[in-house]
Amino acid sequence: MVKCENVSTKVSLSGWELDNPVIPASGTFGFGYEFAEIYDINKLGSFSFKGTTVSERFGNETPRIAEAPMGIINSVGLQNPGIDKVISEELPKLKKVYHKKVIANISGFSVDDYVAACSKIDNEDIVGLIEVNISCPNVHSGGMSFGTTCENAAKITEEVKKVVSKPVFIKLTPNVTDIVSIAKACENAGADGLSLINTLVGMRINLKTGKPVLKNKTGGLSGPAIFPVALADVYKVYDAVKIPIIGMGGVSSAEDVIEMMMAGATAVEVGAYNLVNPYASSEIVDNLPSAMEKYHIKNIKDIIGVAHNG
Repeated sequence: MVKCENVSTKVSLSGWELDNPVIPASGTFGFGYEFAEIYDINKLGSFSFKGTTVSERFGNETPRIAEAPMGIINSVGLQNPGIDKVISEELPKLKKVYHKKVIANISGFSVDDYVAACSKIDNEDIVGLIEVNISCPNVHSGGMSFGTTCENAAKITEEVKKVVSKPVFIKLTPNVTDIVSIAKACENAGADGLSLINTLVGMRINLKTGKPVLKNKTGGLSGPAIFPVALADVYKVYDAVKIPIIGMGGVSSAEDVIEMMMAGATAVEVGAYNLVNPYASSEIVDNLPSAMEKYHIKNIKDIIGVAHNG
């Protein structure tokens, strides 16, 4: 890698300045300290820690991981120790190795769940913003996903905003007919930003048994296969809203980061690639300045949304 001193990789999310736009995505980076054993994670712009719920969750039954062409399908099911243990055990360990602010990814199964978890994590000084994942089933309403209707998405946004002081970014699912309308509903309800996209629904079948590979039958497809879908959704949503977007979905190189930002993302999360290569996010940070020089980019902020010009 050639060190490039004449480019700026800094970006800003709701007033929070990051050294670079590279952010490992929730579910692929744990609580960070495991990765700190192999490289200095302080080089990252930030990272989104493991999806956290009010109560501890074991997750779905195994098998819950399946390989796919250019990707991976998971049905882990939000396995996590619960919000109280995250605050009392995970974050103190993280603070020993990471000296920037992180993104708190919060999931829930009811409005009350989201409100309770978000209100608690809002008090943590290491948290820079809260990423609210609204693609979990709404078990109080017949199993519908919060993120599949404008009304539910807006409701979660409104209620969370009432109890927190930190910026709230709503993480959207692509498994809808009109992601733009849902994005606008979140913006109108007070969201400070948006994260998109979450995984696409997928499955594999074992040819020997004739049965689904995953115990849960279907799971979330991530990896390079979904990058063009994610790019298109970021592009469409950028045209419709005025709040910042964290783009994600199949990102695996510095060039992908640049492309995602040209579509409209202010920052970019790296997901499944961290599971393939534990140095993935580190390498993307290292390679970003030289990739910028290759495409004559002096300040990375200048490329946000340029694909919409002309």
